Amino acid sequence: MKLAIVILNWNGQKMLEQYLPTVLDYSRNEATVFVADNASIDDSMSMLNVKFPMVKTIQFDKNYGFAEGYNRAFQQIDAEYYLLLNSDVEVTHHWLTPLLEFMDNHSEVAACQPKLLSAADKDSFEYAGACGGYIDRLGYPFCRGRVFDTVECDDGQYDYLEEIFWATGACMMIRSKDYWEAGALDGRFFAHNEEIDLCWRLRLLGRKIYCIPESQVYHVGGGTLPKGNPMKTFLNFRNNLTMLYKNLPEDEFKKVMRWRWILDYIAAFETLLVNHNLGDFKAILSARKAFYKWLPEFKKDRDQILKSSVTNQIKERRPYSILWQYYVKNRKTFSVLPS
Repeated sequence: MKLAIVILNWNGQKMLEQYLPTVLDYSRNEATVFVADNASIDDSMSMLNVKFPMVKTIQFDKNYGFAEGYNRAFQQIDAEYYLLLNSDVEVTHHWLTPLLEFMDNHSEVAACQPKLLSAADKDSFEYAGACGGYIDRLGYPFCRGRVFDTVECDDGQYDYLEEIFWATGACMMIRSKDYWEAGALDGRFFAHNEEIDLCWRLRLLGRKIYCIPESQVYHVGGGTLPKGNPMKTFLNFRNNLTMLYKNLPEDEFKKVMRWRWILDYIAAFETLLVNHNLGDFKAILSARKAFYKWLPEFKKDRDQILKSSVTNQIKERRPYSILWQYYVKNRKTFSVLPS
């Protein structure tokens, strides 16, 4: 099999009914479409059997989350390329061809993503990936087209091929060989930051990741855990710290983690005193506690990653603080950030 498009589903019947037809219409000749179900309790699977019998299905006995759900699905699929696709993504005519052609012609590239636009406002980028992801020196992610809560309109300003640090898990094409050689998604993360962690490991192995804006899709976003949900906050903080622990080079590790201790507590008390959000305040504190509690089980991962790394010189991991650029320098969009 050349390409397997895998949609991970959990109680997403309405999203599948709305967006799966575009996937089938615009991918039929280039890919095999799978839905892997994380033990949904809605009528997702019966609906698929009735309305979309051509879709291959994989059913799990429980909800394994985003990361482990994909790992278990891919273990059952033999394909040259995997494409992770959220159930709330509307694809477009000709979306697959640029991605496939680019990957076929660039063996040094492990993964790529299309331009991600908002389904609610099709002239704007979508928060969860926009036109390709980067991180700063302290591990904060941002994108071409989205820095923190500033989401740009798409005026073609990023319509060029660009090497990026991470590709969004909402719509990522990856070579199966690279996926497994890099260690796959970290199932312990459950959800959030797992694709950035995987992409960081790929970059440390010398592999490249690109955004291909000739391909574009529309993403709803936030369907399972909407922004502001304390569990989402918990997972983001815990997993981001764990990602840093796993992948930071030794000479940066202590300094970065000291800064994150300070900044995480600032973030926690801002949510409490400024935003009056007790749930997120507790979630950030709980995330830091959980990070330290499970840290020992990642020691072997860190040792292996540092041992196998072929480079730490990744220019898409920017050497500045995006917090400083955004809040102090007032640089709110990607195009005005230092390169």
